[in-house]
Amino acid sequence: MPEEQGVERSDTASTSSTLPAPTRSQADDMQNEKVPEMRGTTKDFGLFPIPRRLQYDPEHPAHFGLAMNVTFGLASTFIVANLYYCQPLLIQFAQAFDVTYHEVSNIPTLVQAGYAIGLLFITPLGDLVRRRPLLLLLTFITASLTIGLAITKSLVAFEVLSFLIGIGSVTPQILMPLAADLAPPERRASALSIVLSGLLFGVLIARVLAGVVAQFVTWRIVYFIAIGVQYLVLLMLYLMLPDYPAKNKGVTYFGILYSMARFTVTEPLLVQAVLITIPSSACFTNWWVTLTFLLGGPPYNYSTVVIGLFGLVGMVGVAMAPLIGRTIDKLVPWSATLVAILALIATFSIQTAAVGLNVAVVIIVCIGLDIFRQTQQVSLTTAVLGLDGNARSRLNAVLLLSLFIGQVMGTAVGSKVFTDHGWRPDASLNLAWTGWTLFVLFLRGPHCPRYKWIGWEGGFELRKSRVLAKQQAERDAAAEKGIGADGKDEKRGEEANGDMGGELEAGVVEEKRGGEEKRMSEDDAADAERRRVSVERRGDDAV
Repeated sequence: MPEEQGVERSDTASTSSTLPAPTRSQADDMQNEKVPEMRGTTKDFGLFPIPRRLQYDPEHPAHFGLAMNVTFGLASTFIVANLYYCQPLLIQFAQAFDVTYHEVSNIPTLVQAGYAIGLLFITPLGDLVRRRPLLLLLTFITASLTIGLAITKSLVAFEVLSFLIGIGSVTPQILMPLAADLAPPERRASALSIVLSGLLFGVLIARVLAGVVAQFVTWRIVYFIAIGVQYLVLLMLYLMLPDYPAKNKGVTYFGILYSMARFTVTEPLLVQAVLITIPSSACFTNWWVTLTFLLGGPPYNYSTVVIGLFGLVGMVGVAMAPLIGRTIDKLVPWSATLVAILALIATFSIQTAAVGLNVAVVIIVCIGLDIFRQTQQVSLTTAVLGLDGNARSRLNAVLLLSLFIGQVMGTAVGSKVFTDHGWRPDASLNLAWTGWTLFVLFLRGPHCPRYKWIGWEGGFELRKSRVLAKQQAERDAAAEKGIGADGKDEKRGEEANGDMGGELEAGVVEEKRGGEEKRMSEDDAADAERRRVSVERRGDDAV
């Protein structure tokens, strides 16, 4: 398999410390900018002109500002919503297609299965092809397929279309690495938090919108609305999405897939993030799935409508996204992950103690889980995407696959524990899973070298500004040391030139140089040899 760019082993790069070394990050950014030396194409698919301000120009790259970041977030909202429109509509589906509830229950499963396939086989294309046409094509395909959902009268056709739409609804997972590429390093976490909050908002709005609309009109209106907003997203992306050349030229598609598997056994930071993401995602899914059982039974006995309104509490986490991102930008990502895990432990402790006794505790857990789970996910994503600038789509795909595995685990195990043993053992399960994430985090310190699996090195400083200042000071000191050594060599050369009066003095100089050369490296010895020859020539001229 051909080797991908930027994956050479280097223990000096502290990428596994969840704070990529500035020298490596800068090298990645420079590498990404210098691959193409000419302006990019002027048309999408060879047909549609790209707005001039969005065309790739290495001398005048597109500015990644708030408007572009919000566009990424809105696109994530209305594309990921495709996965969740169906969940509140299953009863209406059964009535419309004249089938049993069991038959329509396959629809959410097929959508999620398609999404998993898209994560595995389509998301990595972001590291192989130009992302602007890829994103436009995916958005157009999902919007067009949704037309079939709105008009079909066949359950089989509906299921097939749902599966295909799930495959194509990975646009947010391609936008997230693109945002990491475009955003300045000091704003990377903020940019990712806005895209992630848009994704979470899509999960919420899809369920609420579908449930409310279907309550008053036919469920088909939900999908007609989905068609409209997706074509609107397509227009937004066409007008706002900058064009950048493909990365990793010369690498094949199967080479990209192979490298994904290789990352899972060669990148300790990625493995650490996966081992944290799986149980953390399971906790999140376990809570929201079993919340219906909790609030529908004693002592609450709430109606379905009231239970659905608790999903709006998640809006607090979405609103906190900018603050979360700015906070993480100031910290080493490892420390933000630590704070989030400790806060989640406190949240699940409250859940274990009293979530089945007072509705105020339910609201506290909803808010705490949304905020701190989002903080954890943004910090882990920021750290992982800093590993290799040329492999961000693949790294993100691996992280999201672990997220998906956690969702499946949380739904299956959490529901079983709740229905068999009650809310307190289920809450204790969340607490145990979160305790495991804390253990995994402490296996590798915040500044552990990239390819070291377990250990603590480089201190415990958690503020990014202090770490960067220390790294800069070390580089300055190394540079000064190198300059000082060069100055001494020049001084020796001047003294030798001033004493060139005869063979005896030239011999003394040679003897001194011979002693010094024994202590030099091979490169230094070569430089000294060249200076010695120069001295001899000048000595001969003087004689």
